[in-house]
Amino acid sequence: MSKTVLNPTDPANETGVTGQYKNWFLDYASYVILERAVPAVEDGMKPVQRRILHAMKEMDDGRFNKVANIIGQSMQYHPHGDASIGDALVNMGQKNLLIETQGNWGDVRTGDDAAAPRYIEARLSKFALDVAFNNKTTEWQLSYDGRKNEPVTLPMKFPMLLAQGADGIAVGLSTKILPHNFCELIEASIKALRNKKYEIFPDFLTGGTIDVSNYNEGKRGGKVRVRAKIEELDKKTLVIRDVPYGVTVSSLCDSIVKANDQGKIKIKKVTDATAAEVEIIIDLAPGISPDITIDALYAFTDCEVSISPNACVIIDQKPQFVSVHELLRVSADNTRNLLRRELEIRLGELQDKWHYTSLEKIFFEEKIYKELEKKHETWEKVLVAIEKAFAPFVKKLRRDVTREDVLKLTEKPVRRIYKLDIDELNAQIKALEADIKQVQYDLEHLTDYAVAYYEGLLKKYGKGRERKTEIRQFDVITAKTVAIANTKIYMNRAEGFIGTGLKKDEFITDCSDLDDIIVFTKSGKMKVVRVSEKVFVGKDIIHAAVFQKNDERTTYNMIYLDGASGVSYAKRFNVTGITRDKIYDLTKGSDKSKVHYFTSNHNGEAEVVKVVLSPNCTARIKEFDFFFETIDIKGRGSQGNTVTKYPIKTVKFKEAGKSTLSGRKLWFDSKFGRLNTEEKGEYLGSFEEEKLLVITDDGSYELTDTELTQRFEPEKILLIEKFDPEKVITAVYLDNDKLQYNIKRFRIETSSIKSKFLFIKEGKNNRLEAVTTDQEPVLILHTGKGAQATTQRIQIAGFIEVMGWKAAGNKLTDYNKTVEMEWEQKQNEEDVQAKLF
Repeated sequence: MSKTVLNPTDPANETGVTGQYKNWFLDYASYVILERAVPAVEDGMKPVQRRILHAMKEMDDGRFNKVANIIGQSMQYHPHGDASIGDALVNMGQKNLLIETQGNWGDVRTGDDAAAPRYIEARLSKFALDVAFNNKTTEWQLSYDGRKNEPVTLPMKFPMLLAQGADGIAVGLSTKILPHNFCELIEASIKALRNKKYEIFPDFLTGGTIDVSNYNEGKRGGKVRVRAKIEELDKKTLVIRDVPYGVTVSSLCDSIVKANDQGKIKIKKVTDATAAEVEIIIDLAPGISPDITIDALYAFTDCEVSISPNACVIIDQKPQFVSVHELLRVSADNTRNLLRRELEIRLGELQDKWHYTSLEKIFFEEKIYKELEKKHETWEKVLVAIEKAFAPFVKKLRRDVTREDVLKLTEKPVRRIYKLDIDELNAQIKALEADIKQVQYDLEHLTDYAVAYYEGLLKKYGKGRERKTEIRQFDVITAKTVAIANTKIYMNRAEGFIGTGLKKDEFITDCSDLDDIIVFTKSGKMKVVRVSEKVFVGKDIIHAAVFQKNDERTTYNMIYLDGASGVSYAKRFNVTGITRDKIYDLTKGSDKSKVHYFTSNHNGEAEVVKVVLSPNCTARIKEFDFFFETIDIKGRGSQGNTVTKYPIKTVKFKEAGKSTLSGRKLWFDSKFGRLNTEEKGEYLGSFEEEKLLVITDDGSYELTDTELTQRFEPEKILLIEKFDPEKVITAVYLDNDKLQYNIKRFRIETSSIKSKFLFIKEGKNNRLEAVTTDQEPVLILHTGKGAQATTQRIQIAGFIEVMGWKAAGNKLTDYNKTVEMEWEQKQNEEDVQAKLF
């Protein structure tokens, strides 16, 4: 008798090890994807969330229930431990949408855990009861042990998945859907039903700001940047009042301390003063700029985080990657279909009720009930007689009379019928007909009905759910520009080494680990290298410094000898872009070339030098002055201008020169609140040593320098321009105490830099309305509305004298909500000529 030998590696053999692992793994992967990690598109719920809500609905009596009890009830449907159910329940409760909570439920901002389940309570919110439950439209299935029914999906009439967000890691895929704003989702759903364009962006309970430039509708490959809001309390103190999504107060503080320990920022201490609201106080080290520190906090700590959404949901029992716009449209269509099903069920119920009420009316009005008093042989003959008695009146009904209808009528106790009873039945029928007509109308205008449903939700539940996360485009912060100079770099001139480890050699400068160092040698070579412990750059170093890319103002003045011809040349050049670690020859390339003189000038200064020729040369004049201002600034590869064809003994500095560069042109980018030289935003002018004047809506002015790392709050700025101490400032402000607008004209009399001065009357709700530095300002004042509207044109300089900056000013007009004001725009000569010709 032969034996059959099974091959355990045969894929076709399911009883073998390979076959079993293949089937088991696929089953496990499918189970994790469909039953644990990824939400369903219909209701936006994972199975554990759906089962918790179903259990809470079964328990619902309007009162709070212990969370421990809810977990126990949910275990009838969810075949996993109480910990997973409890975590999911707390997570939903913290989102403050479907579940009302009582007790200590933790805090997503601080990372504090909720109290034990036996100490906290919960119940379904009124919103959840309105949008998530309807037994008549729910599809049911048996629970895992076959004892009870549970919903396949909840009949969710709201984009819950987008409101709550979702995170999940399954086998081979993951999902991350960010939460969106309640009110905005409803407004977008209405637009989706109307086939109009809409945009939706994430909104977090933790607040902060978000840059959605690369959100990509929440699809794979998109990204959002989220920032905490950092306020400058004073020049020595910063305060953080919220945290980015997914970051806790403790982890944020830890990241700040770590960045400080690594030397990326420089602070004295971090204090967590969080109580009911987030408050993290940062004390700055002496001499550290708060603006640069804010940038560094965004660059090096969790004050800014990047989040990559990945919208994956279960559609038709398969995981699919979609966009949040598709999810919202699916939700809107699903809501409309659920509302249609509810209306159809309601219509059927109304029609059945109308039919029975009409039967009841005929039964009594036509005295058909008297058939019950006749002596029929059997009960069956009584029923048949009643059915025959209804035959003449079938045309008045909307369907045939059934045996069930007759039985229901005979169960009703018969008493003496009065006219009032018939009138009441007529009134009921009339009301039912009106209801049927309204339901039929709603079915015919289903989109309008769905829109009205959404509008009702917004009116009922929208208050207090306004957007918490401010949408703003972020500026790009280059880590190198905000890194603190946390290390020292040294050089060995003769041997040609630079680095942080050469502490016995010559000190160059303080720098950060992210900086590059530019080096020039006696042979006329240039090289840019990273900061490191020790690196060879070339012997006989004559200059080394931190390299700033795209720096068009730092100018190098150089006189060098061309070794091949013996001619000495002078050149001036910038270095704006390079290839790191590449050697650049600044001479004509001969082996015997060398540098006679070299300086680095931060603002294009052109000094005077004294050139001394060799005493043995045949030149008639052996000493002369050379003026660098006589040559143009060119590229680093230029030959330069001839200085002399005779051999040079020495070149010595004689006299400092002025900058040959024009002033630095500056623009103000109101989108990011930054100064720049890239022609972005409003042109402010050409600056050398001048200051900036900044006036804000709180009625204060500030003089500041033109450092590009400064941060401004553009929404508060009413005026920013080059400061001219001779200009007169004209300002109109609200005196809230006297309910009047005051006007004043004054000159800036202070000279302090980066100090704010309040120039309007101090008082609660006082604010600056309008300000200008025009020499002859004209104010256009609009008051009243409709037929009462009036407009005045006021030449300010004619009746308001220039006063001190602390003066209260003169009354302009009484305060009124209809008052509007603007400065008359003056045409320049070019505009006038253009119109004339």
